[in-house]
This record gives sequence, C-alpha cells and structure tokens, in this order.
Amino acid sequence: MTTQKTSCCDLCGQEKKIQTVGDRKLCSICKAIAGHVKNHPEEVRKIWVELYDESITPNPQRPPIKNEKEMPDVLDGKRYRAVDRENNKWYLSVSEVDGHPVEVFASTAFDRDNELQSRISNLTTITRLISLILRHLFLGERLTLAKCLKQIQRSSRQRDDLPDMLYRVLSRYTDEPDQLNHEQQSEEKKE
Repeated sequence: MTTQKTSCCDLCGQEKKIQTVGDRKLCSICKAIAGHVKNHPEEVRKIWVELYDESITPNPQRPPIKNEKEMPDVLDGKRYRAVDRENNKWYLSVSEVDGHPVEVFASTAFDRDNELQSRISNLTTITRLISLILRHLFLGERLTLAKCLKQIQRSSRQRDDLPDMLYRVLSRYTDEPDQLNHEQQSEEKKE
C-alpha cells in the first residue's frame, strides 16, 4: 500500500512528497531508482564496477583466508626482462607460493646512474608495498600501518627522497609508536 504525504525521503534526505514503499519512505525519484535496482540488478553491478573499480558483491571464486601462512625460506620464482620507454632494461622477479605471487622485486643494470637513483627508490617502495599486499591476499598476512611504514623506510636510499618523506609523514599517524618499534625489533630478531 502506498500513501503520500510531505516528509523526509529515507534515501536522498530531501523534504518531498513521500510514498511509503514497504518499510521505507521514498520520494518519487528514489522510488523509481529503487524499482530499477530491484528489476535490473545486473545493470547496477556494472555501474558499481565502473564507479568504484570493485564488485558490489564479494568474489565467490576466492574464499577468504582464515589463517596466516608462514612464508617459506625458499620460494619458487620467475624472472622477467622488460624495457622502459627510455630503453633501460629492467629485471622483474616474482616469488611464488602455491603458484600465487607473494613478492615482487625490480632491478636494473643502471643502478649506479644518479638519475635513476630516485626512480629506483620509488620503484623499491612500490614493489615492497605490492609484495606486502600480495602476502596479505595469498598468505593471509595481516596488514598494519607499522608494516607499511617499515617497507617504506627500508626502500629509502637517502635522506629526503620520496620514501623517506613518506615515512616521516605517515609515521605521525601511528596510534602506538611503540608498536612500530616492537615490530621492527621482532623483524630484526628473525633476520
């Protein structure tokens, strides 16, 4: 049953003539949108992916990882050679566990070239953070700000390069500075 009165719409929040549809009070525009969502869910899924670059529903093909796996001491891996737009040769190494990528490394024959030093430290930051994400996805490793900061700090090649600046700024957001020091000490003991 639908009744009309002036009130606040449950979806858009505007004061309009409202129709009660089920448990919701909707204006005519929101009622039409809700009807479209109900009658054309596949279109809504496509639009969601376009806007947010992710599925509106969980991916049913990949079950969530419940337990964090240990990273083996020895990993399988593949090495790829690539050439950038300035004709510099890069070597990309991907380490795998059960066929899934868990670490990425990049290097170049031009490591001593001063112009490339800044790009290399930025690349190292990117690969360290990507590796952290891959371990989270495929090994269930817990992501923390402290772990991200540690990877950013380790990729810095000199004071005031981009990774160093990122580390100094982002370390201000740690709720527990002691946690960062504790995680760093734990990692140093493992090494």
